[in-house]
Amino acid sequence: MAASPATSRITATRRPTTSTSKSRFDRRLSSILAHAINVFYEKGYEGASMRDLSRASGMSLAGMYHYFESKEKLLYLIQRHTFSTIVEQLRGKLDSADDPEARIRILILNHLEYFLANQKAMKVLSHEDEVLKNGFGVEVRALKREYYRICRDVLDDFKRANQVHFSTRVAVLSLFGMMNWIYTWYKPRVDGDAAKLAQEMGDIFLSGIRDGKPARKFARVN
Repeated sequence: MAASPATSRITATRRPTTSTSKSRFDRRLSSILAHAINVFYEKGYEGASMRDLSRASGMSLAGMYHYFESKEKLLYLIQRHTFSTIVEQLRGKLDSADDPEARIRILILNHLEYFLANQKAMKVLSHEDEVLKNGFGVEVRALKREYYRICRDVLDDFKRANQVHFSTRVAVLSLFGMMNWIYTWYKPRVDGDAAKLAQEMGDIFLSGIRDGKPARKFARVN
């Protein structure tokens, strides 16, 4: 199949300059990435081939290789888009809130809203976390570090405001652990929407860090 005119305008590294071509570019690229997410979700990254990706997206195999070079490039674009979007949205929402607890709840809701709306992407990101190498991996890891830094600062603000003590690193990574695997158990009818789930998860998390006192030590169970 020959590449369509819309497909020919897609380059993963050089974007069109006019607003009309940029909008067309964004729509087409978003469509290709959505198809790639479905393929990686169904087959796994290792099981997916460039032929699978080209068939799903409607792009010729030659066109797929020309514009995206490898399936690693597509996984990179998926991860870059995901983390860039989450960070950008979180920054905007945090700018409107000063209360430290409210900012933690905003962080949780922002994360859950995105991932409940993009559960297939969440599974792909969770399962293929260490696949990207070289420059692709460096850029994505930098985005992840920026997200972690924002979350760390939010929790540090809470610690200072409430004069409590806990490991910020452990708290942030534990919170990510709570949120990142919800696709394995989330049921809308049981667990509610993102707002309800964020409220309950926020209550549980905040009750754990608000006290700031070491838990009682229990005898080790062999």
